[in-house]
Amino acid sequence: MQFDVLTLFPDFFTSPLQSGLLGKALEKAIASVNLINPRDFTTDKHRRVDDEPYGGGVGMVIKPEPIFAAVESLPVLPKREVILLTPQGQPMDQALFRELTDYNQLVLICGHYEGVDERVCQLVTREVSLGDFVLTCGEIPALTLINGVIRLLPGTVGKEASLIAESFSTDLLDYPHYTRPPVFRGLAVPPVLLSGNHQAIAQWRLEQQEERTQQRRPDLWEKWENQQPSP
Repeated sequence: MQFDVLTLFPDFFTSPLQSGLLGKALEKAIASVNLINPRDFTTDKHRRVDDEPYGGGVGMVIKPEPIFAAVESLPVLPKREVILLTPQGQPMDQALFRELTDYNQLVLICGHYEGVDERVCQLVTREVSLGDFVLTCGEIPALTLINGVIRLLPGTVGKEASLIAESFSTDLLDYPHYTRPPVFRGLAVPPVLLSGNHQAIAQWRLEQQEERTQQRRPDLWEKWENQQPSP
């Protein structure tokens, strides 16, 4: 999979793209990330990418010309999505990450300042948001999306079965995890996890998922209940 990221701050991605599983996945060519600076597509001597908004108002707006030129410079792979990272977009979730793994190419446009000129939306096939809040830049949600999608690609995670039971793989939160020692500062690992009874362990984990989801995310719990078959 190819990620083409339009960003005014390419250095923002340097360390994250070299670290951990993400860095290893890129080394193994499971995915590739191409960083494009719209400033390289400006035509004035000041390489200006923003201007004042028509109609007045605070802040600056990213001009359409460098964004169009940058996107149009990219090769078009067979199945492509052009995504604008914006607070007005579709909220990110695990289902979105899974859907995006089916694409060959994701072009990510990182917004800045007060946003981008609305005409840029003519290029865009999807708008995506990290959540109901405003950040200083679109690089943070772009990096989140890259990480969330790449970790689902075959070969990124060593034990792909670990992706199945984690939070949001269904509408239930993850169950508690424990490792050695069996007792730490008087806190003991639940006996069922030491029993070797895999059926009992599976049942305990499901009960923990249901209890956590009901307590912490009643919105997900309601969705989960509605999807269960009638008795």
